[in-house]
Amino acid sequence: MKKNVILGLIIGVILVYLSVRGIRFQDVIDGFGKVRYEYVLPALMIFFFMQVLRSWRWGIILSPLDKVDQLSLFSVTSVGFLAIVAIPARIGELARPYLITKKSHIKMSAALGTVFIERIFDSFSVLSVFVFVLFFTPLPPWLIRANLIFFVITVIIFTVMILLLVRRDDSIRVLGLLFTRLPEKYAVKLNRLINYFIDGFAIIADAKRFIAVMFLSAVLWLINGTAIYLLFLAFSFPLPPVAAFVLMIILMIGIVIPAAPGFIGNWHYFCILGLTLFGITKTDAFTFAVIYHFLSIGIVIVLGLIFLPFNKFSLTDLQK
Repeated sequence: MKKNVILGLIIGVILVYLSVRGIRFQDVIDGFGKVRYEYVLPALMIFFFMQVLRSWRWGIILSPLDKVDQLSLFSVTSVGFLAIVAIPARIGELARPYLITKKSHIKMSAALGTVFIERIFDSFSVLSVFVFVLFFTPLPPWLIRANLIFFVITVIIFTVMILLLVRRDDSIRVLGLLFTRLPEKYAVKLNRLINYFIDGFAIIADAKRFIAVMFLSAVLWLINGTAIYLLFLAFSFPLPPVAAFVLMIILMIGIVIPAAPGFIGNWHYFCILGLTLFGITKTDAFTFAVIYHFLSIGIVIVLGLIFLPFNKFSLTDLQK
């Protein structure tokens, strides 16, 4: 864990340096004064609504395991995303599965499985947007290659999940062969944990819930792109709506890699990278990145702090 944290901090520092290199900060300050803030409030409302959608969607994914009330889901989701942005290298991803076990009968391993499923839906949604974008604007080869690799990895992981669920007994038997040299009590415990983990994939076999989650995932990423476009209008960027979705895709790639707390560095560098593709100057792109980061991460932090007193945890809990 410590190595991941250090790696995330190092990458963050490097990307912060690359983001601010050659920028006059007075120009950035001047840029803040030119922002049309009538577009900022609707974007902020969308960022809040995205958290509501995330908790609602997660509740559907969890529903085959246990029914959790929406307030608890929103509370845990808020604190869980606070952990993601506050703890480097995405270690905070473990917070939501851990916290939901305190408010339900769901096992930690099963809850972790639902988070994996959630990420698969996010991946397919963003990849679908990427295919749509290809019809409207030329993209650099590196971005096409990155998304192709992303697609292959996603399909492989999803295929493995289906096989684990459909052929559970055979899968457990094969995996059990890897544990034959372990003491029996550890082998039994690992088998039990894997079974719980597979339980988290249950929604795959439920067509109605699967379609509902797929729909909510599509809505989630479409309104995310809409919020980015509203911020384009706030900055008076002469960019088409499709540019907002290109930026969204590039930013998602950027925050997947290990990052410092709050994705500082990753967020700003990849925002600049995406906007400069459309002719936006580095200074204007950096100014945009600061505002976009402040709003998007800010709403996560505020909601997380509001619900943190009701969902306490520590790094020691996550390590356990």
